[in-house]
Amino acid sequence: MFLVGLGAGVIGAILGLGGGIIIVPALTLGFGVGVRDAVAASTVSIIATSTGAAVAFLRDRLTNTRVAIWLEMGTSLGALSGALIAGIINQRMLFILFGVLLSYSAYNMFKARKHELPIGVTPDHISTKLKLTGSYFDKALGHRVEYQVTGTVPGLILMYFSGAAAGLLGIGAGMFKVPAMDQVMKMPFKASTATSNFMIGVTAASGAVVYFARGDVKPLIAGPVVLGVLLGAVLGARLMVRMKASRVRVLFLPLIIYTAIEMIYRGVKWW
Repeated sequence: MFLVGLGAGVIGAILGLGGGIIIVPALTLGFGVGVRDAVAASTVSIIATSTGAAVAFLRDRLTNTRVAIWLEMGTSLGALSGALIAGIINQRMLFILFGVLLSYSAYNMFKARKHELPIGVTPDHISTKLKLTGSYFDKALGHRVEYQVTGTVPGLILMYFSGAAAGLLGIGAGMFKVPAMDQVMKMPFKASTATSNFMIGVTAASGAVVYFARGDVKPLIAGPVVLGVLLGAVLGARLMVRMKASRVRVLFLPLIIYTAIEMIYRGVKWW
C-alpha cells in the first residue's frame, strides 16, 4: 500500500491530479479493500499530494495562487451543486457528456503536445483587474517565463462543471482543471498542473471531513497510503520542475484518454 501511494504521489504531483485514478483501483482490486474505504483513503491522500507538492511549487512560483482562489469559487459551488442533485439527475448521460468533453480536450492537447509555452495571449479585463499574471523560472528551459491569463469567466464556468462532476460522479476534478487552465485560460502547462495541485487539496479537505465523520477512514489502510503519497509528491514535484512542459503534456495524455473512454463506456453500459 505504501508503494502504491508512492507511485500515485509521484504521478499526481507531476500531472496535477489527486492520484485516485491509481489508488482506488489498486486498493480494491489488489488488496480487497471495500470501495468506500478505498475512496476515503484516496480522498485523504489527495490532501497529502497537494501538501507535499505545494512546498516545491510555491517555492519555485509555479503555483498561481490568485488564479487558484478565483477558480476555487467555481469548483466549490459546483461540488456543492453536484452533491445536492446527485440523486436526481441521470448519471448515464453525464458520464457520456463528460467523456466526450475529455476526448475533445485530449484531442486539443495532442495537437499542442510539442508546444512549450502559449504565445500571443492577451489578458482579458478581469485577469488584468485581479492581477492574475504570473512568472516563474523554468529550470528545464533555463530562463524566466512570464505569462498572461485570459478566459477568466469561461475558466470559472468550466471549474463549476468540474466541481459538479467530482460531486456527482466521484471522479478527480484535476482531470478537468488542468485542460481548462491549459486550453481555455492559456496558462503554461507546468503552471496549470501546479495550480491544479494547489486546488485539489482545498477541494479534498472539505470532502475528507465527511469521510472522517462517517468513520470510513481506516488508519491501517489510509496510513501507509498517505505516507507513500506524501513522499511521492515531494519526489514528483522535484522531477516536474526539471521536466519540459511538452514531456509533462505527453504523460498527461494517456490518463485523460483512458478516463474519457472509461466514462463513455460506463455511460453506455448503464444505458
